[in-house]
Amino acid sequence: MAKRDYYEILGVAKGCSADELKKAYRKVAMQFHPDRNPGNKEAEEKFKEAAEAYEVLSDADKRVLYDRYGHSGVSGNGRPGGFSGGAGMSMDDIFSQFGDIFGDDIFGSFFSGGAARARTGGRARGIKGSNLRIKIKLSYEEIASGVNKTIKVKKYVPCGTCSGSGAKDKSSVQTCPTCGGQGQVRKVTSTFLGQMQTVSTCPNCNGEGSTITNKCTACKGEGRVYGEETVSIDIPAGVQEGMQLSLSGKGNAGERGGQPGDLIILIEEEPHPALHRDGLNVAFDLHITFPDAVFGTQVEVPTIDGKAKIKIPVGTQSGKIFRLRGKGFPAVNSYERGDQLVHVNVWTPQNVSGEEKAMLEKMAASPNFQPKPEKSDKSFFDKVREMFS
Repeated sequence: MAKRDYYEILGVAKGCSADELKKAYRKVAMQFHPDRNPGNKEAEEKFKEAAEAYEVLSDADKRVLYDRYGHSGVSGNGRPGGFSGGAGMSMDDIFSQFGDIFGDDIFGSFFSGGAARARTGGRARGIKGSNLRIKIKLSYEEIASGVNKTIKVKKYVPCGTCSGSGAKDKSSVQTCPTCGGQGQVRKVTSTFLGQMQTVSTCPNCNGEGSTITNKCTACKGEGRVYGEETVSIDIPAGVQEGMQLSLSGKGNAGERGGQPGDLIILIEEEPHPALHRDGLNVAFDLHITFPDAVFGTQVEVPTIDGKAKIKIPVGTQSGKIFRLRGKGFPAVNSYERGDQLVHVNVWTPQNVSGEEKAMLEKMAASPNFQPKPEKSDKSFFDKVREMFS
């Protein structure tokens, strides 16, 4: 079954702002919230579907990929993007990641409590890590076939001494006295409508529900240290210069067990010594001698996956373009493939001997050497149009 459009799921326009997106997600999530629909599997799936849409569209990098490539841009499995949620998100993941959306007004006591609070313990875990950006250079051959790159990334990693907790030992962690371990504080105010209860994140523990009395000496209480991680990156065939891929959870480690950020990979292309790229097509300038153009010949040209032989017909004109079908780049997540365009240039010598000059002058007087373009011959502009079509 095909996935629904994320903007359609949340009921927003493609160019909506972050605030509009958050309000729309909150509305849909409220409608299908499990506390409002106990035992309703269909509502639970719609709740998860909305969370998936919001996770992608609320992340600027993932949103760009989704707008450009659709679901394939954020689907993972070696494709651009690498969405971390979707159907695989548990309720714990959703409430821990987006729980603040349900607890920021008078409805918070109901919609962030009950079953939701029972699942999450009413508190966020640590502080989420930031995203990392790296650049990877690829050759034409690697782009054409796809490649796996194993690289070492300098970043924050979980502290090995305290296992990411930030505390010296287990006894150094205590329940937050302000919120009693709930990660939230409630305030009751009287209005003309009666008493209203609001829920907000605990200012003392930042919603974690606990505080550290003795910090880990290795990480100074952060639960992470600066180190290095070896990351394996599957790059699909057909990527282009400037395209971004995302590996979910491979960015900087979060503080005190918080979720890690994402690793954003920017693609760069290494120049090829002979070929030039234009979208999915590849262009090559072939220079031949005047006799080869007159008598015809067979030549070998480089391609992105080896070499190919092409036949130069008798009487080939300079500017002729030969098209090698399927010798270009593949499209990402598609069966489409470009062509290689071979542009023929008849080489004109710049220095000639006296004997060669006399031969050329004699030939110039021959009727066969007078330009006689046929009406069927394409103009330069037609050839350029054809080349890039």
